Amino acid sequence: MKPELSRRTAIKNIVAGTAAIGVSSALPALGSVAAEAEAKTTNMLKGNIKHSVCRWCFGGVDLDTLCIEAKKIGITAIDLVGPNDWATLKKHGLYSSMCNGAEISLDDGWNDTKFHDELVKRYSEMIPKVAAAGYKQLICFSGARRGKDDETGWNNCVQGLKKVIPVAEKHGVVLVMELLNSKVDHKDYQCDTTAWGAELCKRLGSENFKLLYDIYHMQIDEGNVIANIRKYHQYISHYHTAGVPGRNELDENQELYYPAIIRAVIATGFKGYLAQEFIPKNADKFKSLKDAVNLCDV
Repeated sequence: MKPELSRRTAIKNIVAGTAAIGVSSALPALGSVAAEAEAKTTNMLKGNIKHSVCRWCFGGVDLDTLCIEAKKIGITAIDLVGPNDWATLKKHGLYSSMCNGAEISLDDGWNDTKFHDELVKRYSEMIPKVAAAGYKQLICFSGARRGKDDETGWNNCVQGLKKVIPVAEKHGVVLVMELLNSKVDHKDYQCDTTAWGAELCKRLGSENFKLLYDIYHMQIDEGNVIANIRKYHQYISHYHTAGVPGRNELDENQELYYPAIIRAVIATGFKGYLAQEFIPKNADKFKSLKDAVNLCDV
């Protein structure tokens, strides 16, 4: 199944259930990816960054099993989980690092005023639930352009989000808009560059609105990954990973050198979560997950 369809299907199901430098020219460096992952022989992670994994990428595995296997690796949280599954995470002592369930879809977002009434209702109801459960972040999306220029998209997002940001501020919850590529996986998505998302953050002027910097997506749409992380890090509260191209394992078959990228993230002072969001194609999915976490544990 195509990655786009997997992600869209997963989000639709959840909503229904819950209301390295760019393209690396350093070929020898790519060859060392497997070596760096293999060199870590224990699960004693360094603690310089907090590790999570996205639920939807392991949709064929029941959540209890995912939690058990994730804990063995040293992962402390699960991404993109809604209220119906929070009890399972708590049972296993895992955190919900990026909550969802308030969004309509990736396409129907804050950049279109016709969705504002529904979105304001959904987020106003979900934010207190997130806070009551002890969580801090709730995902949101710009939506598809549908012919809107940047200025219209920014203005519409500001108009709608300003109605729910006071609720987020009151409850100590951060609304986090994900950066997605519009070239391969999410055609016409508006918040498709770091600069676009950063400008929205500036216009909203609230510490309770941040960006989810998806390394996979931003490599596809703009590249210059490390430089953009350094430039815009104050607007970023969460990171996702995946191999480019293909959205699969973080191995020597893809073009990003993740250890250097994660070192750059840590150097900005980032204290949040890095969530693995690749689609495993190897038979042993949890070995792939372990290898990715070890590679990023710099």
